[in-house]
Amino acid sequence: MNTIKTQLASILVIALVFSCEQKSSSNISESELINKINAVQQQVMVQGNISEEEEQALLSLCSIISKSDGLGDYSPDNRMVLKDVDIAPVYEGCEELSAEETKACFNTKVATFIKREFNLKLSKDLNLAEQKQVEAFFIIDENGNRTGMKVRDAEVSIQAEILRVLRKMPIMKPANHNGKNVSVLCSLVLKYGNDIEVDVVYIPERPNN
Repeated sequence: MNTIKTQLASILVIALVFSCEQKSSSNISESELINKINAVQQQVMVQGNISEEEEQALLSLCSIISKSDGLGDYSPDNRMVLKDVDIAPVYEGCEELSAEETKACFNTKVATFIKREFNLKLSKDLNLAEQKQVEAFFIIDENGNRTGMKVRDAEVSIQAEILRVLRKMPIMKPANHNGKNVSVLCSLVLKYGNDIEVDVVYIPERPNN
């Protein structure tokens, strides 16, 4: 019998095929996906418990496919880029500052939050010979909520962990432009390996490309 880890890998491949809308070029049917999921459920019941590695694989899979990234309808007509707004979102602890100081404080607070919440063990377990980096995007809407996110080209465990951390981001005072609250697109670069580094920077590309 295949291990849970192997079955999860199969499910993930199938799920990614569906998410990329490549059903017509694949001979994998939805019923096969359900069969794979049922097989994992039965294996867990027989086994009685799962290892930490298997649990993380399940959580990673759920994190990636449970929600859409929320950036598919991104449009410069209704969302601004962080660098262009008059006043950046106000993270807790960044109140009563100048516009320039507010943006710098936002960048620092977001980077600190992600570094604090990120499970470094997931990165260390990859045993990378050298540090890698990944780009991530998220939206802070006109109410100060994080409403969309996307992570580009990273290992499944790293992608899922970044998404998990971004979902925990606290509500903040929204960005303001021309005297009105606005939805703003933010981006960051995360370097990972035996340690992680986070820089909130402008990435001059559409996040859904």
